[in-house]
Amino acid sequence: MQTQLERIEVPAREGRALRVAAGRSLRVIDVVGGQVGDLFAFAAPDEYLSASHTRAHTRRLFPAVGEAFHSNRRRPLLELVADDSPGVHDMLIAACDPERYRELGVHGPHASCAENLRHAFPGAPFVPQPVNLFMNIPVVDGDVEFLPASSAPGDSVTLRALADVDVVLSACPQDVLRINGGEPTPLRIELLCPRC
Repeated sequence: MQTQLERIEVPAREGRALRVAAGRSLRVIDVVGGQVGDLFAFAAPDEYLSASHTRAHTRRLFPAVGEAFHSNRRRPLLELVADDSPGVHDMLIAACDPERYRELGVHGPHASCAENLRHAFPGAPFVPQPVNLFMNIPVVDGDVEFLPASSAPGDSVTLRALADVDVVLSACPQDVLRINGGEPTPLRIELLCPRC
């Protein structure tokens, strides 16, 4: 059994960072439902969770429960312990950034997952490919489609740290495409520990 140790609210369109010691678990909760969370993890300034290295290791587009997310040094950083959601997630799409919003016709400032990472964790040397929790990007005949997240209120994903990591979660501010149903909402992080 895991006991909640700390709760971090991630407001809509914002990001939050936390340090997770090896052996500790964190649960990411979609509070309202239909919200994408961009997840980043750093074990060192030059070692980070890598979607491409993870895909090569698992031979899947997203790990199954019991499998690990790997770093750019091919070291397991986070294990997917539980998935209490429809299990639809993405590791293909880059974090949204100001350039993406300009491409989509947004004029002026707009929050983005890339900027949320930089604000929440200034030590990030760059913006790596995130793990897009709850993001619904089906691949059909080599084409990708951006669909609304299928997660419901309270759906969650639980990850266990296999190394000491700095984790950043961004409640994706995308409101031009329909991935968040047009209206971003908050997420929650619960830091857990066994039998605290």
